[in-house]
Amino acid sequence: MPVRAIRGATQLDVDERGHLFERTRELVQAVLDANDADTSTLVSIFFTCTPDLVSDFPAAAAREMGLGDVPLMCATEIAVPGALPRVVRLMAHADLEVERSAVQHVYLHGATALRKDLAQ
Repeated sequence: MPVRAIRGATQLDVDERGHLFERTRELVQAVLDANDADTSTLVSIFFTCTPDLVSDFPAAAAREMGLGDVPLMCATEIAVPGALPRVVRLMAHADLEVERSAVQHVYLHGATALRKDLAQ
């Protein structure tokens, strides 16, 4: 079965742990739903946050939703002047029986501005 990469992002309103967890869980679930996947198909997820998000790790939110056996990693996004603030991005790797062009990438809330061609 081929491994496919799925991109996604969401923007937070504020840098608060509860809000970060809510938006991260929403993003991960939207990625799974859009690709007819579940946690058993996930190989790994790599999260990044813009430098202004420091309240917690997105991976902690993913573990809380049952992804404790999925390898998760977090990093800080490059601090580009004028970039969209308060953004959590992910790249999920999953076993999916679809062509690469059929993978559904998910951009939520203000992050839709990052990829207007893919926003839901």
